[in-house]
Amino acid sequence: MTTSLIAQIEVSDIPTEPIWRLSIDDYHAMIDSGILNSGDPIEFLEGWLVRKMTKNPQHSTATRLVRRAIERITPSGWFVDSQEPLTTSDSEPEPDVAIVRGDERDFASSHPRPIDISLLIEVSDSSLAQDRGQKKRIYAKAGIPVYWIVNLVDRTVEVFSQPFHQDDSAHYEVADTYRPAESIPVALDGAMAGEIAVDDLMP
Repeated sequence: MTTSLIAQIEVSDIPTEPIWRLSIDDYHAMIDSGILNSGDPIEFLEGWLVRKMTKNPQHSTATRLVRRAIERITPSGWFVDSQEPLTTSDSEPEPDVAIVRGDERDFASSHPRPIDISLLIEVSDSSLAQDRGQKKRIYAKAGIPVYWIVNLVDRTVEVFSQPFHQDDSAHYEVADTYRPAESIPVALDGAMAGEIAVDDLMP
């Protein structure tokens, strides 16, 4: 991304003039042409270029803990990804941790799609409102089976399942909250992979 475009994004999150909403193909064309570059501090969410939240040491540590805990129970035929793009019909978020079906080399020419995902996890502190709102809506609309929010503010893990999408409405019909000293069951394609203690995910 050019310096001028970054500056424009930082001025305000709310446009004051009519703007053009992008498609996922438009977004990919901007990357292919070099208008956007790998490492630019943005995510593509529901047709908009959205500035990423700044990560503090607590967030980074929690992300590493989550990835390590998930890797311990991930069976053959799946792999764990971290902070890499997922392509949906109108977004390309970069969840903190994901369990992806297949092998890393399966995605040498394209990012994983929702059908490839069993579990997505966002680590949340300053991003909690976005992760409970826009991100949850995007993941439910895409049909992601299970979505976790590792809530560093309340030191809980919010688990959402059974995505529902109809017309403009998208949400998860089941929501559970796991607290310290509790463990979260993890199932992949309906088969139990193991359990993860909430305490193991908290820095």
